[in-house]
Amino acid sequence: MNNNNLLTYLTQTRRALHQIPEIGFDLFETSTYVQKELKSFGYDPIIMAKTGVIAVKPGLSNDAIAFRADMDALNVVEMTKADFASTHEGRMHACGHDAHMTMLLAFAKSVSELTPFKHTLVFVFQPAEEGPGGAKVLVEEGLIERFHIKKIFGMHVNPGLDEGIIGLADGPLMAQSLELDIRIKGKSAHAAEPDQGIDALITAAQLILAYQTIVSRNVDPIETAVVTLGTIKGGEAPNIIPQEVRLTGTARGFSPHVMALIRRRITEINEGLAKSSGCVIEAILTDTYPAVINDSKLYRTIASHLTGPIETVKPKMFAEDFSYYQQKVPGLFAMLGTRNLGLNYNHPIHSCYFNLDEKALIRGVDFYTQVLAMMD
Repeated sequence: MNNNNLLTYLTQTRRALHQIPEIGFDLFETSTYVQKELKSFGYDPIIMAKTGVIAVKPGLSNDAIAFRADMDALNVVEMTKADFASTHEGRMHACGHDAHMTMLLAFAKSVSELTPFKHTLVFVFQPAEEGPGGAKVLVEEGLIERFHIKKIFGMHVNPGLDEGIIGLADGPLMAQSLELDIRIKGKSAHAAEPDQGIDALITAAQLILAYQTIVSRNVDPIETAVVTLGTIKGGEAPNIIPQEVRLTGTARGFSPHVMALIRRRITEINEGLAKSSGCVIEAILTDTYPAVINDSKLYRTIASHLTGPIETVKPKMFAEDFSYYQQKVPGLFAMLGTRNLGLNYNHPIHSCYFNLDEKALIRGVDFYTQVLAMMD
């Protein structure tokens, strides 16, 4: 495809997918759309992880190079006022996964009629990146072994980079995450008789402050970590000592030993506050995604040979389940700049105003094309 035809395809496809955002593994309409496109290119789609779609272009060798796009959207009410806005109320492709699918479809289309490459090519359209983790399910279902995948590549749109820039990182790129769900149970009483109760809200306040000392006073200053409590809910009325308070949050870090330290300190703080306050503190600490660690050899190869604008990016505390693939085979995850101040396309991902110019996606397809040439 020349660039004009490519842009037409990217625009039409991305806007069609943008209108049908779906959540988690329940991507039936999206999966059907992707399958239809792949079939029109001559592929025979394979379904995995409920609604995930896999397409394969056989090569001269069974050893495969994989390219992955995530498919799911977010429970966000779209406010872009675009004429191709979401038709699914309360749901939006606010993280750009519509763009990820579009680039991978265009790439699969561009190589579909070419003679076989040295390696087999595997195109992975993955559900549930936003949660609970479709990559983990695909790995558990045997994706890597079934298709003899030896290397894997992925990409994410990034409004923090100017349009068309490829952002690369050697080693850590995104953090390991730990989700926190804390319930503090006390004893209710009339506000005029606080001595007759056990105040869960006071204990919650102490817990919030204590958690903030973990990074500042327990984690090595050279390391990087964050502990954030995002919600607090509790109490019945202004004149009642609250009986129960619930807090939720997240912890992020790049090092497994730092994350183990955070988990241990949370447990110790909870135990100490429970003993001193008389409250019962129940904590559900859920490990979600491992850290995204780019393979250094792949990074060096791509960074030294990729043409076009490139920028070295710093690690971010976001989480990405692409990391599950990297635990099995060498992988590299890149960023594609979509910031366009002229069009006011600089809203962060997960924003209800997030949007992008499809011209940026040409660079994404070019990135995959160049990577294939380097690897094959």
